[in-house]
Amino acid sequence: MSEYQYYEFVAIDRSLTRAEMAELRSRSSRATITATSFVNEYNWGDLKGDPADWMRRYFDAFVYTANWCSCRLALRLPHEAFDKTELKRFATEYALTIDDSGTHWIIDWSLSEGLDYDRFGMETGQGWMGSLVPLRDELLRGDLRPLYLGWLAGVSAGEVGDNAVEPEVPPGISQLSAAQHALVEFLEIDPDLVTAAAAGSQEIEDYWHDDDSVEVWVADLSRNEIEIVFNLLLQGASQQAERRVKSEFLAWLKESGSRESSPAKPRKVIELRALAKEAEKLRLERETKEHARQEAARRKQREAYLLTLAADFDRHWNAIHQHAQRGTASGYEEAKRAIVDLADAYALASDRNAFDKALRRFMVGHAKRGALVRRLVEAGLWEK
Repeated sequence: MSEYQYYEFVAIDRSLTRAEMAELRSRSSRATITATSFVNEYNWGDLKGDPADWMRRYFDAFVYTANWCSCRLALRLPHEAFDKTELKRFATEYALTIDDSGTHWIIDWSLSEGLDYDRFGMETGQGWMGSLVPLRDELLRGDLRPLYLGWLAGVSAGEVGDNAVEPEVPPGISQLSAAQHALVEFLEIDPDLVTAAAAGSQEIEDYWHDDDSVEVWVADLSRNEIEIVFNLLLQGASQQAERRVKSEFLAWLKESGSRESSPAKPRKVIELRALAKEAEKLRLERETKEHARQEAARRKQREAYLLTLAADFDRHWNAIHQHAQRGTASGYEEAKRAIVDLADAYALASDRNAFDKALRRFMVGHAKRGALVRRLVEAGLWEK
């Protein structure tokens, strides 16, 4: 297998300068470079630069995939989005790491050795950026689910010990966004583990609107606090405004005693794994029932179709005769498929002997068509 690597970088908060674009061009003559992106594929060689350094200097998002079953997503966010303690509780050894550039946090999700060999053998890496980059906006708005999923990826990969305790579970794990579903797929997080984690997560609606606390809190807000939020909105900083409002509201809830710091008792990893096993069992049972339901529906539909054939066998034999007379491979294929259906129709509405007699009459005029005979023999409908 030949080597394949895909690199894609995107600048969001500001465009690259001409000097920066020239610097990037000096690193690659083949890359597609714009004022907001750098994209390149490698079938030999490698990127002449350090992605971590490029994230610190130029870009806000980075996606990497390699056909040795490895992939990586990195997002750069301003310091004010999170404090170090908040980020640290989600960090793992490899699956989710945090780098401090001095002005920004660079959050890195990684899969070192995926198990979906077909995926990594076939995909080019294109498309992942579009699916995953909305996570940055979600994080800027104060959504912690992408961070929790990064920690869960570490659990799924086996790098978090059984006795480790999970971080506080953000609301809405059972209501993941499209980008968060893409992250689960990208990192190959065990879906049953996600289901297990959701058992400790409140619904988003219940989390923010469980009582009249919002009205009470808003009524007590100072004019200065309201002006700060409106100024942020007027300056186009809606993400920062939302993050501030949510943070202040949660702080008020905890301080007033309206809500405990965590809606559920943190679980150990070994407990999550046990819950994931239960979730897997239930999922397999559902899938088995759904498969049986679909199979029953398919059989019912098939029987209804076969009964329409049985209503006029002669007309359908005449149509098959015309397919065979074309003398082409496609004609023989259509004839074979139609005869297979007629065999089933006879078995359902008449008997096998009647079908055998009708087939022998049909073959009187077509026994010398070797390609057709071979197809019927392979289908178990005729003997030479």
